[in-house]
Amino acid sequence: MNARQTGARVVLSLALAAAAILTGGAQGQPRVTGQPKGTGRIQLESIRLPPGFRISVFAEGVTNARSMALGPNGTLFVGSRQTPGSVYALADRDRDGRADRVITVASGLTQPNGVAVHNGALYVAEISRILRWDNIEARVDSPGAPTVVGEPFPSDTLHGWKFIRFGPDGLLYVPVGAPCNICDRGDPYAAIHRMKPDGTAREIVARGIRNTVGFDWHPVTRELWFTENGRDNLGDDAPNDELNRAPKAGLHFGYPFCHQGSLADPEFGSKRSCGEFEPPARFMGPHVASLGMRFYTGTSFPPEYRNAIIVAQHGSWNRSTRTGYRVMVAFLDASRTKVVKVEPLAEGWLQADDQVLGRPADVQVMPDGSILVSDDFANAIFRITYQGK
Repeated sequence: MNARQTGARVVLSLALAAAAILTGGAQGQPRVTGQPKGTGRIQLESIRLPPGFRISVFAEGVTNARSMALGPNGTLFVGSRQTPGSVYALADRDRDGRADRVITVASGLTQPNGVAVHNGALYVAEISRILRWDNIEARVDSPGAPTVVGEPFPSDTLHGWKFIRFGPDGLLYVPVGAPCNICDRGDPYAAIHRMKPDGTAREIVARGIRNTVGFDWHPVTRELWFTENGRDNLGDDAPNDELNRAPKAGLHFGYPFCHQGSLADPEFGSKRSCGEFEPPARFMGPHVASLGMRFYTGTSFPPEYRNAIIVAQHGSWNRSTRTGYRVMVAFLDASRTKVVKVEPLAEGWLQADDQVLGRPADVQVMPDGSILVSDDFANAIFRITYQGK
């Protein structure tokens, strides 16, 4: 390295350090002034939807409602991202579009964000372990002690909360986020893992993923798609959050070397070229915090929504002008491999005066074709239906 290159690197390092101070430090921790402000009071009249769509309250008082999973008998399970945290069970037995009651299935857990149901058992992801409650829908009022599934995961709390789902291959997919804003820690970090339901045969299926808190499989192609949150401290407008497609196992999506498919990282970008990695299927906006996503498999929405991707955008915490705080729809082309457009399905949780009414965290398609949206700021779950224009 010559003197000019050394000097440039020093200047860059100082600039990055200054940016880190302004935006919360090298580990990406939010500054106090960047936290959303608002009461979290439910104000459905403020939510805007396309013509014919309606939004209502499915459940209130679901503290820190995050990831959702539906049991075969219609019970909705909801995780949370708190310590101590709880897992809830909700059901709409009279089918009036509102949960009859909220049951706390488990409490005192370490950020039990991820929930999944498989063969009648409830799987819950804490930071460092997966728990399982068998025959859960018959035992929601008294589930008993869980079984610990498989070997421990890392205990790092930053990006340690997990979204989990069972894939069409019958395997449980578990992400391990990067334990930092930007770093290269190698395996098992910044990757999506999968394993058998009993926790054995764990393997990495995709790498180079800073943090994903939502993924699903295309109903026809069975290809894995996932959201990814971009790094912090590179300014308001870069990098974008990503919507990614993994048509096969073993792909690398760029982190920490490359962001949004073409933006070399100031610290790690000289080590590997962006051309080595899988590019994103779509930019989702800078710092919008795209979290939970589902393919829309219902039939009650207009036909163009069939197999489109519904994405919950939690909203920015470190951008000078807030963005996100909405539910988006990504529409695919006929090949089912390319996103042709992205547009809002529900927005208005972010007010013009910078006040925040809610923060969408996950979406769940229901058997009647409606979708549920969890909100960990308003402690509620909303229901979106289509009633015709």
